[in-house]
Amino acid sequence: MDNFKLIIVEDVPLELKGTEGIVRHEIPEAEIIGTADNEAAFWRLIKQQQPDLVLLDLGLGGSTTVGVEICRQAKEMYPAVKILIFTGEILNEKLWVDVLDAGADGIILKSGELLTRADVRAVMEGKQLVFNEPIMKKIVERFKNAVSSQLARQEALIDYEIDEYDERFLRHLALGYTKEQITGLRGMPFGVKSLEKRQNELVKKLFPGGESVNATRLVVRALELRILDVDNLMPDSE
Repeated sequence: MDNFKLIIVEDVPLELKGTEGIVRHEIPEAEIIGTADNEAAFWRLIKQQQPDLVLLDLGLGGSTTVGVEICRQAKEMYPAVKILIFTGEILNEKLWVDVLDAGADGIILKSGELLTRADVRAVMEGKQLVFNEPIMKKIVERFKNAVSSQLARQEALIDYEIDEYDERFLRHLALGYTKEQITGLRGMPFGVKSLEKRQNELVKKLFPGGESVNATRLVVRALELRILDVDNLMPDSE
């Protein structure tokens, strides 16, 4: 890894001291050209001398959104500058998404292994989305859950013989569409009577015991069986 210039943005003096210590002892290639404890100080620094990397804490002055905006604006104004988030916001997953959308090159949580030379090298060598173990563990767990959910849905569609029109019908019922509205969807070649018949057939498939259920209970059952994905209940474009 070549030598590079670094700005550290951190508003807690003790944590700033710790971060400077990590950098000086573990990352000798880094030259700390300045530190900032607030937004205004950061902009003064970067205008005086452009760094290669910004090590950015998100919680500045009690606000988590300031760090996100610094990241967004810095990436717009200085696209060549790498921004690595080093944050104690270890539970605020929405904040992680926001700062990744703002263009951050990675997120290192202040837990577990903390900041390592390998993480910094990965960012400086152009690797995108660099994370340390705590956040990677969550990402992998979410990925596994998402894949398992997709597989369960595919199996349910096969096991209960759900075709494209069944899925569209159930999905729009879940979204509050009436049968009359569903018949008006593009590519839906059924009238109200046909949809009523289809609904009765779906009840027989999903409730083999023969009980009589209404559309609401049918939709709930489709969600329970993963035939419908509760996180992707979107209407068809009309």
